[in-house]
Amino acid sequence: MTDRTLPVSSGLVSLGDLAWDVLAKPDTLLLAGGDTTGRLELLGGGSAANLAVWAQRAGYPATFVGKVGRDRFGDLATYELRAEGVVAEVILSPEHPTGVILALIDRRGQRAMLTGQGADWELLPEELPVGVLRGARHLHLTAWSLFRDPPRAAALTAARLAKEAGATLSLDPGSFQMIQQLGRGTFLQIVDDVPFDVIFPNADEARAMSGESDPGRALTWLRERFPHALVVLKMDEEGALLEGPGQPRVHVEATRDPLIDATGAGDAFGGAFLAGWLQGGDAVRSARLAVQVGGWVVARFGARPPADAELRARLAPFLPQEVRA
Repeated sequence: MTDRTLPVSSGLVSLGDLAWDVLAKPDTLLLAGGDTTGRLELLGGGSAANLAVWAQRAGYPATFVGKVGRDRFGDLATYELRAEGVVAEVILSPEHPTGVILALIDRRGQRAMLTGQGADWELLPEELPVGVLRGARHLHLTAWSLFRDPPRAAALTAARLAKEAGATLSLDPGSFQMIQQLGRGTFLQIVDDVPFDVIFPNADEARAMSGESDPGRALTWLRERFPHALVVLKMDEEGALLEGPGQPRVHVEATRDPLIDATGAGDAFGGAFLAGWLQGGDAVRSARLAVQVGGWVVARFGARPPADAELRARLAPFLPQEVRA
């Protein structure tokens, strides 16, 4: 592990993937051997990095921990992260390139992802910034750090270090398809061994974990499986359903924003929720903040569109007075 073993006050720490996103939204159907026009953008991405950005934008100090290649894409992705005010504890790999994610966005705004396995999949326990993890108030993991090893051992070590130092933990299950490929039983066994305080599945991930197609029944199953965790079920245009220890089941309605691109909306929801929850502990208020942010994101292109006056107006009622000033 790195030499930084003394605790460093680091607020929310998000560990996992920092990648370079290639967003592609064709104007027409893609045909084998054909050509079409469309919208293309290259941006910094990665679920864990996105969540850190959105926590920071929602007024809570965030640190990202992860690994990128010693290359131009890694430099650019790290620069974008730091430009948002996120502290970037980035390990540079001379052996593996920075990960690249292709997001193909259809005309309805839904996306399919092709994830290149880059340096972010190669994080090792001995590379972790121990002081940052021991100083964290909260550690967030995505299941992309659990689907294979490495980086699974590093993620589980980070969770142990943070929890021993008193941090709370959260998980985004990441991908229903990867859960299925790994095997539901294997995935649940891995997650069972980590005392997560908050779990953020979307409807597809909740179905893959529980075997229940109805969101209400899936939430009941997840609460029984993880009785000590607050489960925040993200349901896209249906809003969010949450329940946890001391928190009765509550449905929070989604906004009515038009769906342009769903890329990164779940990460934005999670980052905003954690920012609110860590500042005030009110899960319902935090979910209301999260749906506002998620709605703003889906109405734009990319996981981290530039902040504008509308976003600031949506955030303002939820921000502490000193942050608003």
